[in-house]
Amino acid sequence: MRPALCPASPSRQATESVAVSEQGLAVLPPGIEVIERGWLSANNVLLFDGNEATLVDSGYVSHAAQTVALVGGALAGRRLARLINTHSHSDHIGGNAAVQRAFGCRIGVPAGMADAVARWDEEALLLSVAAQQGEPFQADFTLASGERLVMGGLEWKALPAPGHDMDALVFHAPDARLLISGDALWRQGFGILFVEVIGAGGGIEAVRETLEAIARLPVDRVIPGHGAPFVEVDEALRAAFARLQAFEQDGARMARNAIRACITFMLLEQRSIDLDALPNYLDEVHLYREANRRFLGLSPEALAAWLVVELERAGVAKRKGHVLFVT
Repeated sequence: MRPALCPASPSRQATESVAVSEQGLAVLPPGIEVIERGWLSANNVLLFDGNEATLVDSGYVSHAAQTVALVGGALAGRRLARLINTHSHSDHIGGNAAVQRAFGCRIGVPAGMADAVARWDEEALLLSVAAQQGEPFQADFTLASGERLVMGGLEWKALPAPGHDMDALVFHAPDARLLISGDALWRQGFGILFVEVIGAGGGIEAVRETLEAIARLPVDRVIPGHGAPFVEVDEALRAAFARLQAFEQDGARMARNAIRACITFMLLEQRSIDLDALPNYLDEVHLYREANRRFLGLSPEALAAWLVVELERAGVAKRKGHVLFVT
């Protein structure tokens, strides 16, 4: 049993490039292929069983055609039987409708997000909240915590992973000591704590429980939702617990991380924003307005000024005249 070890998104590559991961030291079992995506899309994990395959997560809607092409190439004539999602966020479900149209697969979602999908509740799915896009789809089945399924010749168990998304699931293959972690654990952290920044709270406690549960699992290799598969599981857990502790001690840091990451996402999608319009944008979009109100208390103009400096310092964006361009 791995002991519980005592944070911002990982330094995900701010690029729209796509590559099939070579996996490095994280050599994966035969029958599993990871299509490693850059922002804006989550990784696509293909698991093959004979002439059929299961796909885990489908990327962002603006990359849907690219996702279909990449998945089609990896299938190499085999049939995509199922597409399942780790959780409900736009960079994981955005290609669902396009993938289903292209391959005729059934779509499965965590049981907790099924109602929001059925009603296509863009607020519950955090689409309207963060000014992101998504194409409606219908789920054909749901996945519950504790459910077992065969993918890639292995038996996996769906496990709850609340925190980043309170209804999220991870998938654990104990015989292979392998975890598909979604955004519950990355090499350098975990996903934004939306429920803390704009919701009812409870996200910090939920993330701690999720990380402690992962620490108790027999896991030697992790396939994350973003970044390459990795074997440094203990190091990743230490980094995640350290980030969680930092957020617990400083809510403003947690809010700044959420704003910075989601504005980066927006810039990668839109390519630029008029600097004169940025304060109003930050005040109009629920995520930024609420994060600022709860934790920072800045005027929209002051928030915009801080954000531009941060994005330039990080090399994410640059100013040219009155326009902020993604780099």
